[in-house]
Amino acid sequence: MGDKKILCVGLVCLDIINVLDKYPEEDTDSRCLSQRWQRGGNASNSCTVLALLGAPCAFLGSLAPGPVADFIVGDFTKRGVDISTVAWQQEGETPCACCVVCSASGSRTVVLSDTNLPDVTATDFSKVDLTQYSWIHWEGRNAEEQVKMIQQVALFNRSLPQQQRITISVEIEKTMEPLYQLFPYGDIVFISKDVAMHFGFHSAASALQELYHRVKKGAVLICAWAEKGADALGPDGVVVHSDAFSPEVLVDTLGAGDTFNASVIYCLSHGGSLQEALMFGCQVAGRKCGVHGYDGIVEQKK
Repeated sequence: MGDKKILCVGLVCLDIINVLDKYPEEDTDSRCLSQRWQRGGNASNSCTVLALLGAPCAFLGSLAPGPVADFIVGDFTKRGVDISTVAWQQEGETPCACCVVCSASGSRTVVLSDTNLPDVTATDFSKVDLTQYSWIHWEGRNAEEQVKMIQQVALFNRSLPQQQRITISVEIEKTMEPLYQLFPYGDIVFISKDVAMHFGFHSAASALQELYHRVKKGAVLICAWAEKGADALGPDGVVVHSDAFSPEVLVDTLGAGDTFNASVIYCLSHGGSLQEALMFGCQVAGRKCGVHGYDGIVEQKK
């Protein structure tokens, strides 16, 4: 990899996180145990984890000038994440999510104010200097534009020897039909438990075996299944599994999936096998579930 960075493309938002001892009943007043502001969004969270693991990384997403963006920029800077590619928008507002984390169960409930902030376009992406990156990860959002971005990378890769090409990964988390067009475009494709269940599957292994025909030749399909761990299927047709590594006390599952994705990417980008990457992803995601936020997850650093 050398000094080349991992670029994550997708959402950044402000998370206002309220930690309660139990989930509040409707139409009641509650006191929270704690409240904090935290930079959120799938791709943004994955950047946080990559940075904590020591990987040079960058973020590409939309921001609108204002106090929320000031907080987000400050936090990216504190983490050492390169945001020189951020698409600054002249309309819309930076999204904000109100999150309720229940300390009794570790559950997290998110209400997102998805504002009219435009998503990053293929035109925005065309300004990116691809020579800086060894890996680019897309959080599935505006899939038609993202396909055009990936096609730009594929064209760039054709001029390079295999070992110098940018690895492409995509995450399909939401059960939204337009996102499924991303399946054939990733070298590594992450699908969520929700997506697997949407297609009628009740285990990661069965989902991978039945959905693998959707990915391109030679790709790897990965599905994490919460406390049941994670499975992956590559071109050899063998399902690889890792058990979950649950913390002693479940504290905060917010961002656990983003942590898993980033940790898998980190391990694979450093030459780890698929089995090693799955296990490492589950280990780091398990540590994340045992702490509030992300500090303290790097004891399992590979």
